[in-house]
Amino acid sequence: MAGITGIGSGIDIDTIVKGMVTAERAPKETQLANLEKRTTTQITAIGALKSAISDFQTALGALNKPELFQARSASSSKSDLVSVSAGTAAGSGSYQVEVKSLATSSKVALAAISNTAEAPAQFASGTLEFNVGDDSFSVTVGESNNSLTGMRDAINAAGKETGVSATIVTDEHGSRLVLSSSKTGAGRDITVAVANESAAQTGQTSLSVLAFDGTASDTEEGARVVTKASSAELYVDGLKVISQTNKVEGAIEGVTLDLKAVTAKSEPLTISVAEDKAGVKKQIQSFVDSYNKLIGVINAQTKVTSVGDGNAPVTGALVGDATTRTLLGTIRNELVNVQGDGALRALVDLGITTQKDGTLKIEDAKLDKALEDNFAELPGLFTGENGLATRLDGKLKPYTETGGILEQRNKAMTETISKIDDQREDLDRRITSLQERLYKQFNAMDLLVGQLSNTSNSLLASLENLPWAAGNSKK
Repeated sequence: MAGITGIGSGIDIDTIVKGMVTAERAPKETQLANLEKRTTTQITAIGALKSAISDFQTALGALNKPELFQARSASSSKSDLVSVSAGTAAGSGSYQVEVKSLATSSKVALAAISNTAEAPAQFASGTLEFNVGDDSFSVTVGESNNSLTGMRDAINAAGKETGVSATIVTDEHGSRLVLSSSKTGAGRDITVAVANESAAQTGQTSLSVLAFDGTASDTEEGARVVTKASSAELYVDGLKVISQTNKVEGAIEGVTLDLKAVTAKSEPLTISVAEDKAGVKKQIQSFVDSYNKLIGVINAQTKVTSVGDGNAPVTGALVGDATTRTLLGTIRNELVNVQGDGALRALVDLGITTQKDGTLKIEDAKLDKALEDNFAELPGLFTGENGLATRLDGKLKPYTETGGILEQRNKAMTETISKIDDQREDLDRRITSLQERLYKQFNAMDLLVGQLSNTSNSLLASLENLPWAAGNSKK
């Protein structure tokens, strides 16, 4: 249509229509673009706020655990010999530990068998029965596995749950099945019995040669003990302790000792157990850090920044937002709320104070003194129904829970974005309709002007052909 307009009148209809359409579209388009930008920015800001609140709630949850204040720290003066960990049942104290011997597991080498690639050993059928202390399992030997490799694989499969594994070692006397147990402790030596053995055929070796009752053979070719299973022997403050494993639990209540090596004679190491004040301090620091992160997000989203004379200031996405203002006021009220009548009634008693920008600051010396002098009062300050962590979390839940304040805000803004898309589609339809109407009107005008011009030209030609007009023209 643009290429055929303006014939009758000579008017540039395309330019006129486009100008009118642009003038009609621009205000509404600008309005929708600004609304979309503002709403999108607010959605991002609300998301950042919700994330920061959730992180703060996580820190509150970690602080609102009585076991945090019951935890114990444990240290070893020679951690390369004995490492240590302590549970909440451990009492504070110091212990002298001397390790005489470590717990070991059983390892045996069965009788050497002539076995080469050219002439691999073949055994008669039967059943091998393995015992490791009170545990046992068996392997049936038949045509499919009557070689050393076949029995090795069968032992590894059947002995997995019992902790027994097999390998083949070849020495100067022949090849041996070497059996290893993962279980330590006296009385857990490996023994092998043979049952249901069939008579050995030509070229076969009797299965009974692999039997082993735990007693080493007198011959070099016979079975032998590589390592005998034994229990660990240690002394705690001079008291003898026997443990089947190198992980000793119960010798000291609530304390686990991990034995790694024998101590030098008459040189015991020291195990120290104390309240885990460092762990509590770390969690308090995490609480302060997550709170400061939340305040940082709020400050960034509610900040108004001047950019010079004559220029509009840059404002945060949540400037003047009632939800953010209410949230901030609620949190601050709880932080300064005094509870109880002990030495620790509020954060300020721990050396935690509020700075000008709203963030918290820890005075380390005062916190360390509070931990040293009034550690028993800390759970009352943070935990329980009236504890600070519980009160703060209760104030924050309405904002972050499913269907809560921030989710409803986000839902409303998402709907606004959807409505903006709908309005854009309506605007496109209205502008298209307007453009078509304008073209019809201008083209009709152009046609009318063209017709009037033709009529005018025809009338002038007729007038010029009149006699008097011709006479006049000859004069």
